[in-house]
Amino acid sequence: MDEDGPGSRGPYRHRQPSGKEPLAARSPLRLRAILSAVALVGTAAAAVVFAVAGQRGDDDGAWVAAGICAAVAVIAAIDLIVIARRARS
Repeated sequence: MDEDGPGSRGPYRHRQPSGKEPLAARSPLRLRAILSAVALVGTAAAAVVFAVAGQRGDDDGAWVAAGICAAVAVIAAIDLIVIARRARS
């Protein structure tokens, strides 16, 4: 087994981890919340548009697209709930 990996005192030129990384880590929750909110609004609107298009014609593809968009909107809503819980703790 090679002993020159990260955390060893091998020939790496970068500095060794100091152990303070988790304390100084920045959370990507704000960006994740923004992306989830945009996905929720966009896919909910797309689901409505596809559902209206499916209602007007006899194209089953519009109903499939509306279902997929609705599923993605539900996933985005669940992600926003998870983000809110993590932000509180």
